[in-house]
Amino acid sequence: MAEDARPEMTSASRASIAKIRLLTPADAALYRPVRLEALATNPEAFTSSFEREQEKPLAWFEERLAISDVFGAFSAGELVGTAGFRREDGAKTAHKGVLWGMYVRPQARKSGTGRLLVDAVAAHAAQRVEQLHLVVVSENEAALRLYAAAGFVEYGRGVKALKYNGRYFDETLMALFFDGGSP
Repeated sequence: MAEDARPEMTSASRASIAKIRLLTPADAALYRPVRLEALATNPEAFTSSFEREQEKPLAWFEERLAISDVFGAFSAGELVGTAGFRREDGAKTAHKGVLWGMYVRPQARKSGTGRLLVDAVAAHAAQRVEQLHLVVVSENEAALRLYAAAGFVEYGRGVKALKYNGRYFDETLMALFFDGGSP
């Protein structure tokens, strides 16, 4: 999630900026362009690609929203941010979940929308898992600050984890422990 230089807003004004809710298949027509914008704007931040997902029909996005917990941030009726939650499905990893697909549109950055999305995913995850993990491109300092402020701690790095246009990107591995534990 990239950030811009707009001034920080108060907690009271943040609440009026964005309303957070789980997206449903009926939201696919709103979700698809925001997801594609995220992939096009910050291709180094996602393992999927704009080229791959732009080819997908709306029904594919409807299905994704039907089987995934994807939160949307709405401001003045417009979808301005998304973040997903996925619980690990292995018998030995079902105590962990993943925050994925975090993106806030440029017009909603520095408004507290990102924090509202992270907090919504974390609250949702806390009812389902013991740990919430995420991976973020190590160069994305704004996202690293956001996640640290929300209580995530770094527990590792993936060196040259992604390669885009001939350039390697390291990833920072972070986790939020709901049981009071730490890495």
